[in-house]
Amino acid sequence: MKEFVYPILRVTLFILIATLALSPLMQCQFVSAQSDVITPNGNLEVQGIPKVPASLALKVKRYTSAYGLPLAGWDPVKREVWLKGISSVAWVSRVEAPSSSPKAGMYIKASGVYDLYFQPQMKYLVYNRDEGGNEAFQMYLYDMEKRSSTLFTDGKSRSTEPVWSHSGERIVFSSSPPGGNGVSLHIVNPHDPKSNRLLVQSTGNYLKAYDWAPNDDQVVYCEFISNTVSRLWVIDVKTGENQSLSPEGDKGGEYYDNPQFSQSGKGVYVVTDKDSDFRRLAYLDLATKRFRFLTADINWDVDEFQLAPDGKTLAFVTNEDGISRLYLIDAESGRRKQVESLPTGIISGLKWHNNSADLAFNYKSPRTPNDVYSHNVNTGKIERWAKSMTGGVETEKFPMPELVKWKSFDGSMISGFLYRPPSTFTGKRPVIVDIHGGPVDQYRPGYGYDSNFFISELGIARIYPNMRGSSGYGKTFLNLDDGMKRKDVVKDLGTLLDWINTQPDLDAERVLVYGESYGGYLALSVGVNYSDRIRGIISDSGPSNLATFIERTEGWRRDVQRPEFGDERDPKIRAFMEQTAPLNNAQKIRKPLLIIQGKNDPRIPVSEAEAIYQAVKKNGIPVWYLLAKDEGHTFVKQSNRDFRLYSIILFVQEHLLR
Repeated sequence: MKEFVYPILRVTLFILIATLALSPLMQCQFVSAQSDVITPNGNLEVQGIPKVPASLALKVKRYTSAYGLPLAGWDPVKREVWLKGISSVAWVSRVEAPSSSPKAGMYIKASGVYDLYFQPQMKYLVYNRDEGGNEAFQMYLYDMEKRSSTLFTDGKSRSTEPVWSHSGERIVFSSSPPGGNGVSLHIVNPHDPKSNRLLVQSTGNYLKAYDWAPNDDQVVYCEFISNTVSRLWVIDVKTGENQSLSPEGDKGGEYYDNPQFSQSGKGVYVVTDKDSDFRRLAYLDLATKRFRFLTADINWDVDEFQLAPDGKTLAFVTNEDGISRLYLIDAESGRRKQVESLPTGIISGLKWHNNSADLAFNYKSPRTPNDVYSHNVNTGKIERWAKSMTGGVETEKFPMPELVKWKSFDGSMISGFLYRPPSTFTGKRPVIVDIHGGPVDQYRPGYGYDSNFFISELGIARIYPNMRGSSGYGKTFLNLDDGMKRKDVVKDLGTLLDWINTQPDLDAERVLVYGESYGGYLALSVGVNYSDRIRGIISDSGPSNLATFIERTEGWRRDVQRPEFGDERDPKIRAFMEQTAPLNNAQKIRKPLLIIQGKNDPRIPVSEAEAIYQAVKKNGIPVWYLLAKDEGHTFVKQSNRDFRLYSIILFVQEHLLR
């Protein structure tokens, strides 16, 4: 995920990417039959980008039309899967039997929808939406029978991540007032907006609720102090009594995520790296405060888990070098087994049917945008309910990634995934190094969408490094880039350039670096430190100075960023940030640069892009700039996404392939 924020805020981009391809439901890029160029729409400001030939759109279309609708859940009674789509409208489709065609369900005629949250009784759902990508989310109650929406938040505060009570009468959610610091917890009856009240006040950290106790008298939540550190709490929603579940002996570096009450309410299941380098699944007894670790022998992170409605079975997914493994645990005996016969890929979005036997989930791979499968725990049967649409592209011919590793400057082993172009391309191949955001993110080999165009049509190799600070490899590795160790990440990328030079089929003389969000900052940093070894730089929504980025980012996330990057108010740290800022070293960037930015971005202020654009222009080298006035941190409108892609292709053709 490219999100420049800690893990609980990662936008599920695959929902947007997958559903934007559905032409009946979106605005498409229009090209006049009498024109041989594509003109940017009125919301795009273009500087330095040449005219886009209309023929390019036709070449790319077959790679961008693939999609797979992600899992929304199960019908509460029938054995029927629901899928969701989010683009210019939001909708739910029904799949009545495995591999049958989806049937139209409900449509929500609203743009800017982030996600859908179903009431347990399935009479209502809540959705949250923003305007122009500003992430100032408001929440709406949607009557699934009447097909009507009602705003129930105040229209000003940022409100998101709602969790329904079991009775379906109340919602606890995260909220921050305009200009406020941190994120607090509120509680509301969505039918009565005036019932909205503060439940837990934030002191600057990010509070997120996850589950209600079986009798709806308590809520378990996490207080995120940074991208990698959090505390675990439970609160009595009636009395307001707040109780810490994080042991007093913790040293302050532990991480807790996704807590869920046991069926009895006497304990909480949680993912945590307490007493471990990896994030394990644990059971916490609320009476004794003792932890029982259920995955202590698995030296990989647990990604997610779900407890079956009858409380007897836990399903969980591990991330093993970027690949998912699905396991089941008997909650009483602790016996565990791996679900075999699943295709190799990425599993997410676990959803149990009310029968506690059928478990549904999303599945993605380099050749699969998003399929939906189910596993029956009683019979062991695996069924595919929904298959991705690939627009006629033979995805089975797409290259599979190769896990590669290299030694960095300090002896640390760094890994990444390499996609080599088809053998029809001869000679040494040019390379795009694609740097993920986060920074506590990880590139995992899912479907590449338009990346496949660069590999299969242009013959470019693509490398996705997981440099130090990436998640998935333990918290020691995760913390190797904190604060004033930020320069070491750039050195990791420098040693990747060394590694490319040793590969007989890769052209070290033709390398371009690309990054989104924090990856954009690193791409600029590579341009500062290794300009003589690259052909060009693309920075998409990337900060050009960490100090000014942190002090100007929205208050609801500012304090959470400081433990990761350093507190810019500290003179010593500020001096380091200024010294290493690409903006303050712009004269060292001597290769062509493409900057992409959304004007409404609440995470990376537009001033970061404008400053580096003006500074690098003075070097007398080509600088292209694409600004979307109606987008935020991620381009979601189809015509904007299209023009962004065309601009990237032209830049690559001009500065990497020539």
